[in-house]
Amino acid sequence: MNPKFNPLFQSYILNNQVEIKNRLVVAPMTHFGSNPDGTLGEAEREFISNRAQDMGMFILAATLVQDGGKAFPGQPEAIRAAQLPSLKATADIIKAQGAKAILQLHHGGKLAVTELLNGKDKISASADEATGTRAASKEEIHALIDAFANAADLAIQAGFDGVEIHGANNYLIQQFYSAHSNRRTDEWGGSRENRMRFPLAIVDSVLAVKAKHGKDDFIVGYRFSPEEPEESGLTMEDTFALIDALKDKALQYLHISLHDFYKKARRGADTNAFRMQLVHDRIGGKLPLIGVGALFTAEQILAAYNTGWAEFIALGKTVMINPTIATLIKTGREAEIVTELDPNKPDQYGIKGLLWELCVKGSPMLPPLKGDKNWHTVDI
Repeated sequence: MNPKFNPLFQSYILNNQVEIKNRLVVAPMTHFGSNPDGTLGEAEREFISNRAQDMGMFILAATLVQDGGKAFPGQPEAIRAAQLPSLKATADIIKAQGAKAILQLHHGGKLAVTELLNGKDKISASADEATGTRAASKEEIHALIDAFANAADLAIQAGFDGVEIHGANNYLIQQFYSAHSNRRTDEWGGSRENRMRFPLAIVDSVLAVKAKHGKDDFIVGYRFSPEEPEESGLTMEDTFALIDALKDKALQYLHISLHDFYKKARRGADTNAFRMQLVHDRIGGKLPLIGVGALFTAEQILAAYNTGWAEFIALGKTVMINPTIATLIKTGREAEIVTELDPNKPDQYGIKGLLWELCVKGSPMLPPLKGDKNWHTVDI
């Protein structure tokens, strides 16, 4: 390995004394590869089978916690005991490659896909006519919180090393925290404190499951998006308030969702400052931060890490087209890393089914296609 990349392969000990072997993380990526019942599909199996080698952590695709929240076809699920064998097989595939296996817990809320809900109502913090969503009742809110706890319980039983609570990308949890999407007037809406009640209740419910099992070495992280574009949407000031609450919880890490590591703040903070740096400064060393955002080459990954704005660097699109990127860097073969996907080489990436079809079409959530210089920048 080129010595300059040594910092990426330093270990890190979390606050629960779990050691992560290096600073590289596989970001959660939508693979569209699970079976219709949410169990491990062959396309998913192939996708995850060779991407965890020499990585510190591997965060699995957004995994549904309750019927009625499925946001994409081929989404994995952690809802019922019958899915335990599948969940265990998924965890085992990642752990066999030497990375910590982290299950991301998710509900789509108003972004759920009606055709995938089997007749269930689409629910969120408030009604949304454009998406056919109704406001969740108080009883349904408690059921949603319990669903996240149940998924964490299944993850522990299945042998996962941890879970990540998906509070980003405008899915259900963020919908409750945002004043743009949460217009409730009860204790679950209105003030910032009330809007924060739902995400914090989920954190507490997951941590309670961890305590019930006596699993001090179980990792619990939280992912968030720092801002929203709408006038009444989340600002950096809102995110700072959330961070202040989260960093006092018994979490192991925070994970920001950005399509550009170097994106500057929109409002609610110095607009000349980088979001990543602002967030890291606000955390103040209480928890490690996972940074992410359009980092394709070894040099870009190292430069991002060397900013000091994140203790870990998550990689998404580049892992999709370089399944062994960590190994390439570790073995001094970083020159072999590619930065665009060749649609004429379907056997090169371990990508099948709907995901490959989208790759060939050049979906904006995927890596740039060979010959396409307009790099896509939508979060994955």
